[in-house]
Amino acid sequence: MKSALLAFMLLGTPVLAETHEVRMFNRSDRGVMVYEPSFLRIAPGDTVRFVPTQPGHNAASIDGMIPEGAKPFKSRINEDFSVTLTVPGSYGIKCSPHFAMGMVMLIEVGEAHAPALPDDLPPKSRARFDEILARRTPRAPPPPPEKG
Repeated sequence: MKSALLAFMLLGTPVLAETHEVRMFNRSDRGVMVYEPSFLRIAPGDTVRFVPTQPGHNAASIDGMIPEGAKPFKSRINEDFSVTLTVPGSYGIKCSPHFAMGMVMLIEVGEAHAPALPDDLPPKSRARFDEILARRTPRAPPPPPEKG
């Protein structure tokens, strides 16, 4: 038993990462050209799976809207695509063909603050990000340490 425990400790703790699914729609009850959900708050090491529920979409990081040190990504159109995000911060995501139509979403990884929006965002994308940020709830502060 001790050797199994030692092996477990040497290999590290098990990964408790989650996979979050985001669906891509031409039209839904939330409007046209949308990601559902349009906002995720996840832990570093979690995976986001983008599912083209309706055709014609992809998922791509937005230049200037990913944390320093994070790798940009871009899926193919109509591709079921997964990305594991390990660098904490805010990630702006777009559908390349529908960026000008406001098809964007925001992912916060770990301790992240609301991002500054780039000046060159298309107007409909800026409006969608403004909506997302208005609905975003700030992260709750950590509980106080237990007395004891």
